[in-house]
Amino acid sequence: MEKRKVLFISQEMQPYTVNETLMGKISRQLPQGIMEQGYEIRTFMPRFGCINERRHQLHEVIRLSGMNIIINDTDQPLIIKVASIPSARMQVYFIDNDEYFKRKSILTDDAGSFFNDNDERAIFFVRGVFETVKKLGWSPDIIHCHGWMSGLASVYLKTAYKDDPVFSNARIVVSLYNSDQFDQTLSNDFATKVICGEMSAADYSIDKPTYPNLIKSYLGYADAIVKGGEPIHKDLDKHIKNANIKTVDYNPEEDYVGPMLTLYEELIDESVVAE
Repeated sequence: MEKRKVLFISQEMQPYTVNETLMGKISRQLPQGIMEQGYEIRTFMPRFGCINERRHQLHEVIRLSGMNIIINDTDQPLIIKVASIPSARMQVYFIDNDEYFKRKSILTDDAGSFFNDNDERAIFFVRGVFETVKKLGWSPDIIHCHGWMSGLASVYLKTAYKDDPVFSNARIVVSLYNSDQFDQTLSNDFATKVICGEMSAADYSIDKPTYPNLIKSYLGYADAIVKGGEPIHKDLDKHIKNANIKTVDYNPEEDYVGPMLTLYEELIDESVVAE
């Protein structure tokens, strides 16, 4: 029997991010735990400028780099790097681009203000993951997103990449965390920038790209939600309770693998039935 495949798209992950958060911890431990259960995995995160490439031994994957991604009518080169976590026998792929990820801060400048191009950085990151996975020819059964920058994958899976044979059978899970909430608003033309390929304006819209509105727009395309930490934003909590979508509550006992295995298998079984 062919192994199940899970693609993890994470905004942050230990030991590569500076701050220790629940998201970073789960993004590190869950893929390893799933792999140890016999699944194939691929893990992606942004190559933020604060990541020490020498210390973590990142190196460019030439055969996967070299593509361009057009965002807001501008070609942006896609660079793919990889590092290994020897203790876990696990590789991590990094999406890189000098324009978006060379700066040393992750989401805010020295004054604590949101970068004006955080919307484009999220778009580039997620599209970079999809294009790289396509180039690998690796078809995931499950795509699991951690952090608001990665959640856009739910939109792209069900729109721009819905007919791509690499992703045609994939189901998508979005994990929510309280650590990545923000008070600022992304650029007003965010929805327009998201459109790519065969997508149309009807495929994605958002009234105002605040954090809760952004997550709500992602959840409209998701197959399941995981409350990765508590408390999540109150507007989102109310939205989730009223939504007809499979939800897994936060587990403070730190048993991430067991509940996720159950969820993944349920989603894969549903996908098989749907076929």
